[in-house]
Amino acid sequence: MKNTHIKFMNEAIKEAKKGLRQGGIPIGAVLVKGGKIIGRGHNRRVQKKSAILHAEMDCLENAGRLKASDYKKCVIYSTLSPCDMCTGAILLYKIPTVVIGENKTFKGPEGYSKKRGVKFINLNMAECKSMMESFIRENPRLWYEDIGE
Repeated sequence: MKNTHIKFMNEAIKEAKKGLRQGGIPIGAVLVKGGKIIGRGHNRRVQKKSAILHAEMDCLENAGRLKASDYKKCVIYSTLSPCDMCTGAILLYKIPTVVIGENKTFKGPEGYSKKRGVKFINLNMAECKSMMESFIRENPRLWYEDIGE
């Protein structure tokens, strides 16, 4: 199972790097159902001048409309712990499992999600941490804008 999580997290990392190349914030996400990626996205707030296009939101949007029963069979992978907004979408659609690359540079409301029945798996990946630490160090104003501070 760990190898499967690494495989899909590597896809989320590709999304994060794509966002960084575009001048955005390096956070990526993929939505997986039945062992297959059905949605992918990256933080595009800068690129689209958007208030809400965090990686998880972009990923869900790119997956398209799904039935409620489909979301309940999904796992969402994100390079970073989901914020309040993205957590809300995860809870709304009852996605049962969230796999994160790390939560050292930012930790969303994981405890609340767990109380609501969401399973969290933190891969604690050095690559995800170093990518965010470098970005935050080089772009503090943009980072704090992104997390609403």
